[in-house]
Amino acid sequence: MNPELNYKTFGQGDPLIILHGMFGTLDNWQTIGKQLAASYTVYILDQRNHGRSPHYDHMDYPAMAADLHYFMESHWMFKAHIMGHSMGGKTAMQFALEYPDMVDKLVVVDIAPKAYAGGHAHILNALLAIDLSKIKERSEAETFLRQRLPEEPDSTILFLMKNLSRTSAGDFEWKMNFEAIHRHYADILAAVQGAQTFDSETLFVRGAKSNYILDTDWNDIRSRFPKATLHTIENAGHWVHADQPEALLQTLRQFLA
Repeated sequence: MNPELNYKTFGQGDPLIILHGMFGTLDNWQTIGKQLAASYTVYILDQRNHGRSPHYDHMDYPAMAADLHYFMESHWMFKAHIMGHSMGGKTAMQFALEYPDMVDKLVVVDIAPKAYAGGHAHILNALLAIDLSKIKERSEAETFLRQRLPEEPDSTILFLMKNLSRTSAGDFEWKMNFEAIHRHYADILAAVQGAQTFDSETLFVRGAKSNYILDTDWNDIRSRFPKATLHTIENAGHWVHADQPEALLQTLRQFLA
């Protein structure tokens, strides 16, 4: 069974679906989405186990691609531009390889189809260590995370804190299903599955300060996305849309047009 993903939509025109990265929500892309809504009907989605979308025990890229397929069919959408960042970029690639006829143009932001080594385990462990039943104020959870993650910048702590919300009873809960994400962390790090190719126009965007897409990844990318082009955005890290939103918007408008 596929979940009805939580979403927001703006604008009018050809449909454009945007998928966030791990630990994120659709709100991460709301500013970009509203800017693009002048030309497109933009849908920003919470992926499974994130934001306000349903929680499921299972989580891998074929499952998340199936979620997107269900979303499109349930909204009578038979073809769309698909864009994803990081984990969302892998979902977008998986979807394009499995359902190529449903993708107009594909945009992948700062991720390659390969497997990655990780680096988020300490964050997951810190989040799972918080006993929310003892938290009375948001500031207590924030202080706990700062103590457990002293090497992480303020931006990361505040990004994680966006996942904390109050229940109707006044308690705190995580919007995100951290247990499932922790359990399937290896599946999130894994390579995009399948031996298919996606033969339509594809844009890979990377931040110049990021090491998620290396020059040595390009042969592998082109073997699966033969019409792919690569654009590097200066003075941007992995969070291209936060670091250089105007440069990203200009790049997206040129490609999608």
